[in-house]
Amino acid sequence: MAHNDRVQLRTGLEISQMGLGTATFGGLYTSVSQEECDAAIDCALDTGITYIDTAPHYGKGTAERRLAKSLKDKPRARFEISTKIGRLLVPTEYEAEPDFADTDTSVTRVFDFSESGVEKSLRSSLERMELESVEILMIHDPDDNADAAIRESFPALLKMRDKGIIKAIGVGMNQSATPARMIKETDIDLVLIAGRYSLLDQRALADLLPVALERGVDIIAAGVLNSGILANPVKGATFDYVPASDEILAKAQRIKALLDQHDIPLAAAALQFPLRHPAVKCVLIGCRSTDEILSNAGNLDLELPEDIWQKIEAVL
Repeated sequence: MAHNDRVQLRTGLEISQMGLGTATFGGLYTSVSQEECDAAIDCALDTGITYIDTAPHYGKGTAERRLAKSLKDKPRARFEISTKIGRLLVPTEYEAEPDFADTDTSVTRVFDFSESGVEKSLRSSLERMELESVEILMIHDPDDNADAAIRESFPALLKMRDKGIIKAIGVGMNQSATPARMIKETDIDLVLIAGRYSLLDQRALADLLPVALERGVDIIAAGVLNSGILANPVKGATFDYVPASDEILAKAQRIKALLDQHDIPLAAAALQFPLRHPAVKCVLIGCRSTDEILSNAGNLDLELPEDIWQKIEAVL
């Protein structure tokens, strides 16, 4: 496998096998500059990473606005964009937040999965990104709004797909039950699943991946480093954005010890593992620097011995 391989989704849209996630462009946990975002986009495109995922949620519009500047003057045919609906950004007096250091403090998020909310969200995203269209539009985190997502958001997105306004409909979540339900009850094209199909957490195997394979729905695997522990499994490392339990840490350390014996980077196995499932078409990785992009691309391209996967399963 190679990070810049082109993969075809069920609608015919082609994207790169490695995608660039842009929560970091909103200052996720650590502030970034526009110059760093520009350099990351230049590096991604130069190395063949053409699929870029974003959302209004990331820094309350900051990531989308930074993308506009980073992609300015880039030929539109060089990249594919996905953004998301479900959260409208509404003016407020002042609202800071701990998760996104570069957040827009002049707006607040309001969940809205209605047809009008879908249309307004897309218009606002296109304005922030200074684009005429996006290839993929996803329903974002409808954890407590699954019925509205199915009955209101999806029909609105279906109209957009039928009219050619978008090329694919998706749902993006960090749990697998609701996306599995949506595959059964709608005609969505893809699921972006964060953190639920990794070396450490394979809950999506129980419900999401089988039905996706059965219905021909494409899977984009995100959060495959489980928020950091599969990059560096030391005491205090985070799993799902909180300090990892002793049990999870021990599992990660067992995998690393095995891989160390074979001179295989833990990150290489973590990035490549999801792509071994036939439903998974792309791995989406959040990067905030050119070094991170090149390191992740190199790890995804590294050729691993086939028997290493059985050895990993054995130590777990």
